[in-house]
Amino acid sequence: MKTIWVIARRELRGFFDHPTAYVLIIVFLFLGLFLALSTILPQQLGTFRPFFDLLPWLFAFFVPAITMRSLAEERRRGTLEWLMAQPVDERAVVVGKFLGDWIFVLIGLSGTLPASIGVTALASADPGILVAQYLGAAFLGAQSVAIGLWASSITRHQITSFILAASVNLAVLLIGLPIVTLGLGGTMGSIAALLSVLPHFTNVARGVVDLRDVLYFASTAGLFLVLAGLSLLGERLSRTRGAYRRLKLGVAIVVGGVVVLNVLGGFLHGRLDLTRDRLYTLSRETRSLVRGLQDVAQVRVYVSRELPPEQQRLERDVMDVLTDMQGASNGNLRVLVVDPENDVSAQDEAASLGIFPDTFNVRRSNQVEITRGWFGVGVLYAGQQRSIPLIQETDDLEYRLVSDLAAMASVSRPRVAFLYGFGAPALSLRPTLSRALTDRYNVSSIDLNGNLAGLTPDSVRAAILIGPTQPIDSQAVARLSAYIDGGGSALIMLQNVSVVQQSQTPIPIYSGLGPFLASHGIALLPGIVFDTLSNYRWPVASQGSYVKVPYPLWPIVSPASDHEVTRGLTNYTMSWAAPFAIRDAAHVVPLWKTTDAGGIRSPSFPVAVGPFDPQPSDVHGPQIVAVAVDPGAHAGRQSGSSRASAAGGRLVVVGSAYGLDENFVKYFPQDLVFAGNALDWLVRDETLIGIRSKHRTPPRLTFDSVTGLELFTWGNQLLIPLLAAFLGAVYIAGRGRRARLRWPDDAEPPPRTESAA
Repeated sequence: MKTIWVIARRELRGFFDHPTAYVLIIVFLFLGLFLALSTILPQQLGTFRPFFDLLPWLFAFFVPAITMRSLAEERRRGTLEWLMAQPVDERAVVVGKFLGDWIFVLIGLSGTLPASIGVTALASADPGILVAQYLGAAFLGAQSVAIGLWASSITRHQITSFILAASVNLAVLLIGLPIVTLGLGGTMGSIAALLSVLPHFTNVARGVVDLRDVLYFASTAGLFLVLAGLSLLGERLSRTRGAYRRLKLGVAIVVGGVVVLNVLGGFLHGRLDLTRDRLYTLSRETRSLVRGLQDVAQVRVYVSRELPPEQQRLERDVMDVLTDMQGASNGNLRVLVVDPENDVSAQDEAASLGIFPDTFNVRRSNQVEITRGWFGVGVLYAGQQRSIPLIQETDDLEYRLVSDLAAMASVSRPRVAFLYGFGAPALSLRPTLSRALTDRYNVSSIDLNGNLAGLTPDSVRAAILIGPTQPIDSQAVARLSAYIDGGGSALIMLQNVSVVQQSQTPIPIYSGLGPFLASHGIALLPGIVFDTLSNYRWPVASQGSYVKVPYPLWPIVSPASDHEVTRGLTNYTMSWAAPFAIRDAAHVVPLWKTTDAGGIRSPSFPVAVGPFDPQPSDVHGPQIVAVAVDPGAHAGRQSGSSRASAAGGRLVVVGSAYGLDENFVKYFPQDLVFAGNALDWLVRDETLIGIRSKHRTPPRLTFDSVTGLELFTWGNQLLIPLLAAFLGAVYIAGRGRRARLRWPDDAEPPPRTESAA
């Protein structure tokens, strides 16, 4: 081990004695940070994921440039023979140089820490994900260094070593792309996808250290290190002797063993979830529900054998979730995998569950064919059945499965009433919202213009009112108020203005609910909320392409308090929202707010996309755009509260009614998650909130000022690379002084040998 560390230190010191190494680090940092921040900052992404998406491609060239000298230059200068003549073997040489090169790669990667830590801190993002991303980067770097050492071990030319290592790095990247796996087709395409680095690195970078991914990186890095060692060993053997033939046979066995190990490794299970909210681990509520089932539930996975590789990666995640649920159920849940491809009865069974084949491309007989395949899940319990006809993502899979089981296990579902009239549209105009509601609740519709006798706390657990555009008559308001004061609950989404699309002119709306809200400690303020720092970027046509322009009147707000309704959520996109002021802090809790760059603009100004010039009438400061009213909260703090707010049911009031529009939900699905959380809280059944809120959308990255944004941008894009250049110049300039201190003028230095780097 001591010999290995001596070689590693020699290798590492050789890098810092040459300007080329500093040039590599500077180029790597500048290119990586520039490209990453060019994506992060315009889109306000509170994650450093764009950099790690680029990293495999950067490493494909950066690492071979580091390793190309390691053995090739030693061989060309004749120092490799001198090194091998010392009391060291091939393993010590390869491992020592591997450690030296790997540490140098990690030192270069550490230059991105200020930017990544800054993004995480400013956005209050999940630090566990960042730790996993750097851990995945270390795995990826180890694999790339091993490939580079192997390439350097079989040639004496640096350029040849660089080209060979870069080609292999690109190969393990490209073989997982759909265009390649489609061309290979069938089993070969599946094996290529398993051997590609991208899915393994992506899986770790999302925040999960999976045993299968660790096995992949460890086995591939070990493979190329073994090949490098065998290459050095082969130089000592005669090509005509049996030992050399046995060496080649051993190489073939090692390569085949690694391939088989990774193919069979798909059956391994075990992972470490580093995310802060345990996003990839079954929630406590899920474990409790599956353990408490009164009968055996069966989950049937209908999946075709020949699926595209991207669907096969989804299959792995699906089976991970189902395996965990089955293990936590104490035998109450059983998972059955069915291939309906050549089984007519299985196809009929899937059809009875609403699961039908989808079409995708496969390659057979050197040509691409369009075929059909199944990838759906059916849940059967207590004589009932639910299904997910086609799995296209797994982010919400746990919630969908558990909500289906909860609905089938419940004796009766809570009844909610959807209120319409006075300009508030009917539920039928919002099919996505309708599906989400009917999956969880017993939903009825009530016309505010009609008889409201059915709106009672005994018959309706919660009411939903979205976007009335006409004044609600006093009788309907009184009935709604009596319902709330009697213990009912309601989700009310308001809008202060409607916008004429042709002229982009706002028209003020008076809903008649102002006095009702005031009686519950909420003041509805006039105007439209804006936020000049955290807002939606609107695509605008410009010179034949599209550019994204900040639109402050669509603020992207953040949680204003630690409340069940916003649990696990990071942001909410509002459109032309109304502001609120809290008059009863004992019972009214803010849910969403703008940044300090928020404010209120009068509806007398146009709302067209374009330059957002300050107006004298603008009100500046953070604005509250959603609140929750809980009369049962802070029971001991009722002094100064209104009597009405100290009794009655719960309320959630939101200043924008557009969040649940059909087109809006497509682009901002987190708004629908918030509505689901709000309804669960209103009906006092919060079991699924912790599961539904496992949302993996990153938070928004905002700055307190434009100056802060500029400092962060240029400080990372220029200052970090320049700092690396300065440190390199200082270190190289001090080589002579350090040599004189080590070898005084009257001392005879040892024979000089060229460094490996």
